[in-house]
Amino acid sequence: MNNRIKTWLVDKYLAWIFLALLLSVWEWVVAQQWVASYLLPSPTQIFHTTVELWPEIQAATLSTAHSIAWGLGLSIVSGVALALLFFAIPLARRAILPFCIFFQTVPIISIAPLLVIWFGFGQPTVQASAFIVSLFPILANTLTGLQETDPHLKELFRLYRPSPWQLIFKLQIPSAIPYILTGIKISAGLAVIGAIVGEFIAGGGLGSLIDAARTQQRVDLVFSGVVMSSVLALLLVFIIEVVSRVLLRGRPYLRKS
Repeated sequence: MNNRIKTWLVDKYLAWIFLALLLSVWEWVVAQQWVASYLLPSPTQIFHTTVELWPEIQAATLSTAHSIAWGLGLSIVSGVALALLFFAIPLARRAILPFCIFFQTVPIISIAPLLVIWFGFGQPTVQASAFIVSLFPILANTLTGLQETDPHLKELFRLYRPSPWQLIFKLQIPSAIPYILTGIKISAGLAVIGAIVGEFIAGGGLGSLIDAARTQQRVDLVFSGVVMSSVLALLLVFIIEVVSRVLLRGRPYLRKS
């Protein structure tokens, strides 16, 4: 039993132990002046900078979080709706989906200047950038989930003579929930990237903070912005994980996906 407890503790805290070790080595390397602090500031220097400039960093983080929430939320609604359209109307899927795939391959950094022209500087462009990069994983995963419904459940459900839309909304969408949640989890990280890239071009938020710090050669402030961006992404993933556990609780036939 003691060995099991030790194994559980190691598995649970191994990542934190590795992080603490990494930060300690990083701090020691900078303290030994093996790397110039203006090129690679120590973790304590980054922490002190974050505390010192917290009001500015907090405002930038909240602005970026607002844009991410709008972009990701719109991609969830649009991605699920388009997947339903493509699933219900195969002709629309064959006609439109290839263009969605092509559009996904275009780097967001090359589209961002166009977004500024269309939407202007500020949050609308940032939200559009977050939306564009986070749409396709939700669309693709939802469509896959709708197509992968257990055939035995479909045969059982057809005994009640459902309409095509009843079959979709009462069986196939619930069966696709694990796929949808996986797509959202992937898109959460992409939405953060899209928002930061949009802010590099359109201004505002952490992207603008990082870009301004770069021009000032404030590497410690750049690291602060990067850390806050990572915190936003991890927070989104944590929220999605909690929602996943709530939605899939008591539904074992959905867990297998």
